[in-house]
Amino acid sequence: MALAATENHAPAMRFDSAERADAPIIDARNIGVTFRVEHGTVEAVKDISFQLYRGETVAIVGESGSGKSVTARTVMGLLSRRAIVSPAAKVAFEGSNILTFSPRARRALRGDRISMIFQEPMSSLNPLHTIGGQIVEAIRVHTKVGRRAAEARALELLKQVQIPEPEARLKQYPHQLSGGQRQRVMIAMALANDPDVLIADEPTTALDVTVQAQILNLIRTLQQERGMAVVLITHDLTIVRKFSDYVYVMQHGEMREHNTTNHLFEAPRHPYTRRLLASEPQGVAMPLPADAEPLLTAKDVRVSFMMRHGGIFRPDLRELVAVDSLGLTLRRHETLGIVGESGSGKTTFGQSLLRLNEPSAGEIRFDGERIDGRSRKEMRPLRSRMQIVFQDPFASLNPRMTIGQIIEEGLIVNGLGQTRAERLDRVKDALDAAGMPTDILSRFPHEFSGGQRQRIAIARAVALEPEFILLDEPTSALDLSVQAQIIELLRNLQAERGLSYLFISHDLKVVRALCHRVIVMQHGWIVEEGPVDEVLSNPKTEYTRRLVRAAFDIA
Repeated sequence: MALAATENHAPAMRFDSAERADAPIIDARNIGVTFRVEHGTVEAVKDISFQLYRGETVAIVGESGSGKSVTARTVMGLLSRRAIVSPAAKVAFEGSNILTFSPRARRALRGDRISMIFQEPMSSLNPLHTIGGQIVEAIRVHTKVGRRAAEARALELLKQVQIPEPEARLKQYPHQLSGGQRQRVMIAMALANDPDVLIADEPTTALDVTVQAQILNLIRTLQQERGMAVVLITHDLTIVRKFSDYVYVMQHGEMREHNTTNHLFEAPRHPYTRRLLASEPQGVAMPLPADAEPLLTAKDVRVSFMMRHGGIFRPDLRELVAVDSLGLTLRRHETLGIVGESGSGKTTFGQSLLRLNEPSAGEIRFDGERIDGRSRKEMRPLRSRMQIVFQDPFASLNPRMTIGQIIEEGLIVNGLGQTRAERLDRVKDALDAAGMPTDILSRFPHEFSGGQRQRIAIARAVALEPEFILLDEPTSALDLSVQAQIIELLRNLQAERGLSYLFISHDLKVVRALCHRVIVMQHGWIVEEGPVDEVLSNPKTEYTRRLVRAAFDIA
């Protein structure tokens, strides 16, 4: 049903509600959430209403910090103690207002009838327990089954979400899996008890483009089989258009517009919605100086890990070769992209070049000096010249330190800035360069959205004025409009400071806009490399062609 001619683009009821014969499984009205902070309060969500029906997918879209995740956490009952929910708020689940439930009743509902996939898997998985143990726990908390049956169900779930070697993964810990594999574990846990409602908060953020479609198709298949309703929180509008039935658009904690997916994409009414739909990574990398010298080179780099198979009393250790005989050359001012599916060895290879993990073989040179074989103490003088922005900003930012302390810490450790006032000036300059306000120095990481935390991580790296930055999925948690800002920021920093980037990503649209050259990895090998336009426009291998199709032809 088309949007009526009215200035109110986001009324409390859906525009297609009159066409529905059934009642919503969730009817949320007048949700308002305020957070107590050091200098007062922050109104994160302002009078939000939405409806969700059985068997459908509703998408909630908007920029980082718009209130999407806070809205979802209100439904789940997972807000922090600083949160104050408006007395007028009501979330009816099958007719009962769950905001009035006791904590025990909310826990019984959560993970059983209503389940959630979180944005940052590393902060949601317990690092002290195996993957199998955590999935088994999720099953047995809500279902009276024996451990053996629960373990069989856990294995089945890992197979459903297409994790390689699922039997071995059951015995592994979260840190032993790639970012994409950890996200698939979270999806398996959320689906463990066949929930009626699945809230997916950026469910494909850490996944490569080929697995994105597989996971979303899996969720859609389960939805059709079980009549499950899905709330999809995402910044990827190509996914929204293909997989959702109804779309809500949020900005600054307010609902700007909502409508059926087809009508919203074909005729957006609110200016913010039109700007959001027009956002797309633009441009190409700036031309590289002809005389640019190599800054980082690698030859025959090999990284392997020992994986445990078998039981506790008869362990069977096998070598897993994550990176096998790889090499590259990164020149000054250059951006070199590394792409490939989750588990292909992209991050392992990148971190080995910074000596964050230990290569078992190979030669690595930085600015002409060999750095393979150097001790941690010998590497320390190079650390300010070589920085990294990690894939998961929540895991890499100390939750007990303020933003000011987090960024200043690197300056103190590396002896940059003679006085505290000088260091604070550099901290503020770095935040400003990363597109963040400078009055957040006393706030903590958990007070920011995923995208804002990623920009803080970029500010921390930039503050040290490095020559080389390893960017591990730096735009994966950012919405499209902010992606464009970050790409432009990275371009400007490169032009102003002569930076070199190693850009690890599964988002080929961003790679095309930012990188000069690209390396394609699969199973620890380089299968193709060359200028970014040549590789993405005329891929030589079937694997690269599959990646390109998944990235550009999903809609």
